[in-house]
Amino acid sequence: MAGLYIHIPFCASRCIYCGFYSTVPSERVGARPVEERYVDALCHEMELKEGGRDGGAPAELSSIYLGGGTPSQLSFPSLQKLFRTIGRVYRTENRWGGGGGRSGSAAPMEITMECNPDDVTVAFARSLHSLPVNRISMGAQTFSDRRLRFLHRRHTAEEVGTAVSRLREAGIGNISVDLMFGFPGETLEEWNEDIDRLLGLDVEHVSAYSLMYEEGTPLHRLLRAGKVREIDDELYRRMYDTLVDRLGDAGYEHYEISNFARLTPAPDDESPALKPQISNLKSQTSNLKPQTSNLKSPSPFRSRHNSAYWHDVPYIGIGTAAHSYGNGKRSWNVSDIRAYMDAIREDRLPCEEERIDADTHYNDTVLTALRTCEGIELASLSAAYRTYLMHLALPLQRQGLLEEKGGWLHLTRKGIYVSDSVMSELMKV
Repeated sequence: MAGLYIHIPFCASRCIYCGFYSTVPSERVGARPVEERYVDALCHEMELKEGGRDGGAPAELSSIYLGGGTPSQLSFPSLQKLFRTIGRVYRTENRWGGGGGRSGSAAPMEITMECNPDDVTVAFARSLHSLPVNRISMGAQTFSDRRLRFLHRRHTAEEVGTAVSRLREAGIGNISVDLMFGFPGETLEEWNEDIDRLLGLDVEHVSAYSLMYEEGTPLHRLLRAGKVREIDDELYRRMYDTLVDRLGDAGYEHYEISNFARLTPAPDDESPALKPQISNLKSQTSNLKPQTSNLKSPSPFRSRHNSAYWHDVPYIGIGTAAHSYGNGKRSWNVSDIRAYMDAIREDRLPCEEERIDADTHYNDTVLTALRTCEGIELASLSAAYRTYLMHLALPLQRQGLLEEKGGWLHLTRKGIYVSDSVMSELMKV
């Protein structure tokens, strides 16, 4: 099984904090828009990658994720072409079902598409029925119009709620919202107001991050010029505590440092479509924040695609700047849309790759699995690496930063605040 990620780099405008590869699609190549040429290249890259598998069966997909950039900037003919190609190349149509991928007759594949709130028009929401998309990830970031303008976001706070309503009317029953905290000058009271607005949406999933000042972004240049200041560590911790406590109290499972999923409904209320998702997840409850519920299963609304990254599941990356992982190697496509399209047109895969040795794989496990509520499954490590890990973990356990329980090593609530340093201590160098 493998996750399929497709990178759509187009944005109507660039946000000041974003470090992902993106471009504003204002140019045409001959008589054709860049978007059309790029989608052609995406479809051909899928064919090239599957054609190079020594004639074997196509990779079996566990999830599909359209990220960016802004996938909702693509036209519906382009989106339909993408999904037709995915269905043909990976033979997935029988797992999509009908009605926009929301069939409960078989275990549905999680198919996520990122959207901007202002792109979710009535026409857009209705058109989702022509696609197998069954999960929408939407970047709200904040419910303050002033902070949205600071970020150079296109939407308004009001448009977030409108978009959620339109998606519900279109039959989308799995919506994730991104939220940020730690803006320059933001107060704890303002952060609580954002959480109030978020909880009022009653979405299934929340990803919440502190504002990052990535080198090379306009935001980082503002910081370097002294025009903005980062919040202090104490306020950051209070904001994060508030987030974890309030979402936990509202019935969300804290299953990864920055991710929260609405908890499993009572067994009598489970729909047929949710039961296969529940059975495919490990029966673990969150260690990051103790839950008062006696649930035996994790939330069915965990991001199955992103969970694959954290649990060492292979993934296929399609598009400029996309990364792939599996079979003991990692590869990444060129971060240049023209160079990418030119190479694909010449039947070349424009990527670099590296072999992953045993030490690198161990370090990757520490960096990814330890972010989750389950943590690292000790039995998944060889005896030598397990001994190495637990030797380094012992003093961190004594400090209350790590806990070993039931054969899993995970961060404690205290350990989350210094997770980067904890992971660094456990690395093999």
